[in-house]
Amino acid sequence: MEAKRRRLTLLPHTYAVCRLDRHAPIPDWGTRSPFFSVTRTAEGLSVVCPDAQVPEGVTRESGWKALMVEGPLDFSLTGVLASLTAPLARAGISIFALSTYDTDYLMVKKGQLEKTIEVLEVEGYDIVIEEGCEGTTGAW
Repeated sequence: MEAKRRRLTLLPHTYAVCRLDRHAPIPDWGTRSPFFSVTRTAEGLSVVCPDAQVPEGVTRESGWKALMVEGPLDFSLTGVLASLTAPLARAGISIFALSTYDTDYLMVKKGQLEKTIEVLEVEGYDIVIEEGCEGTTGAW
């Protein structure tokens, strides 16, 4: 019997990873989409949100695409991110990872998306393109 293939869903936007001052309030522009992440540390405030929402002048790294691991994932599971990141590292693809209570998200630069999908499909992942996704014609 063939093992169940694992599934990743490509989210519809291109995202930015932004850095704000550690004392900055959480910006309204960073929380207006169905997928965003806000993390505050002693070093700063990080906001991940669609590129188009980020105002001029904000320090950011733009051009990220997000792949969501099908979940929910049980907290007892081990190696979920490693099964994604190890083959991508071998292929020379840099990633930005986020985790939530239910699942993990893998972000890759838009220019590396096609290669990322090829690598992950070889590793046994099915990639689902979410409706309304930018670049679903293969141009990514």
